[in-house]
Amino acid sequence: MQLSPDEAAAAVERNPCPKCEVPAGSVCRTRAGKVAAKYHTARFILVPALREDLAVTVPADRRPGSAWTPGPKIPDETAGQPGDPIRIGYARCSTTGQDLDVQLAALRKAQCRTVFSEKISSRVKQRPEFEKALALARQIKQAAPHQPVIFTVHEYKRPARNSAELMALAADLETAGIQLELLTGPLVGIYDPRGAGSMLFAVLANSAQLDRNYIREKTLEGQAAAAAKGHHGGRPKVIDDDMLTFAQALRDKGTPMPEIVKKLTIKTGKNTGQHPSVASLYRALADQATA
Repeated sequence: MQLSPDEAAAAVERNPCPKCEVPAGSVCRTRAGKVAAKYHTARFILVPALREDLAVTVPADRRPGSAWTPGPKIPDETAGQPGDPIRIGYARCSTTGQDLDVQLAALRKAQCRTVFSEKISSRVKQRPEFEKALALARQIKQAAPHQPVIFTVHEYKRPARNSAELMALAADLETAGIQLELLTGPLVGIYDPRGAGSMLFAVLANSAQLDRNYIREKTLEGQAAAAAKGHHGGRPKVIDDDMLTFAQALRDKGTPMPEIVKKLTIKTGKNTGQHPSVASLYRALADQATA
């Protein structure tokens, strides 16, 4: 650490705290209204010399644990003087079988101070680490409006799954004044949603939707080609056509259903060699009747 404990405390107190909302010049406070023993992370991380520290303690002369009173107001010498950009990184892959190492290495190389990552399916609407990354970026921007904050991702598909989500993200970043950085792909760079970069979000939205439409079309074409060759997706039938014809003949003769299933044997799947259930036979006969 480049600062002594007292210097670190003075540097932290030059910024208002976004968590407990104390003004500049005052120490952090607890929910009980007492002086906190440590400054809140979202506050001391704004000081470049302290970003690598895990905690900054409140000096004893600030009386931790005592009733909190506001400190003297101090002039904001940093207003209008932005420091180095603060990058918040986010990495995601869809399944546990995929690897995040490439994304994480790229985010570290981009000098992201904090990186959030998760392995979660694109079908899941709630992504906890994604929400945490955005929340931290918003907290830092609120605490220091003059400070550039950049939300960094490996590619545009990581934070959004479709055009609707991408446009929602664009609106969120624009409201908070947070920039977006893409490390790979055809649109590498940093984009400010309030500047010329606002055009990017419309392009990304169209690209995401086009990608999904292309994948869907190719999937449907593959299914049609397989069906033309007699290959159909899904699990194999428990009761095939031959078994169904035999069961129908027995039923027409008045054979009870429990006795019919004992004469049938499943030929494929994990239940090979077993008898189908009475319910399965009823469903198969009903489907045949309505076909």
